[in-house]
Amino acid sequence: MGIPRSAAIAYPYGRLLGQVGDNNGQREVLLAALSVLENAQKPGEIRHLPFTWPEDPKKTDWQPPEMSPIIKMFLKEIKEARRREEESRTKG
Repeated sequence: MGIPRSAAIAYPYGRLLGQVGDNNGQREVLLAALSVLENAQKPGEIRHLPFTWPEDPKKTDWQPPEMSPIIKMFLKEIKEARRREEESRTKG
C-alpha cells in the first residue's frame, strides 16, 4: 500500500519532535510536519524536514540497536526520496 505522505526527520528513534524540554524546537518540528501534510501534492510524497539533531545520534545511550520497523519497511523509498531531493537542490 505504501506511505500516503511523510515528513521525514533525521532525529534519533524516540525523539521525533526534538529534545526533552525544548518547547520551541518541538513546536517548529510539529508545525513543519503539519505543513507537509497540508501541502503534499501526491500520494507517496516524502519531504525531509530541515532540522539537525544537535549531537551525534550514535553517541546517545538511548538509541536502540536497530532502526525502527517503519524505517526498515520503507528504507528503499526513503533513500530514493533523498536522492531525488538532492538532485533537485543541485539543479535549482
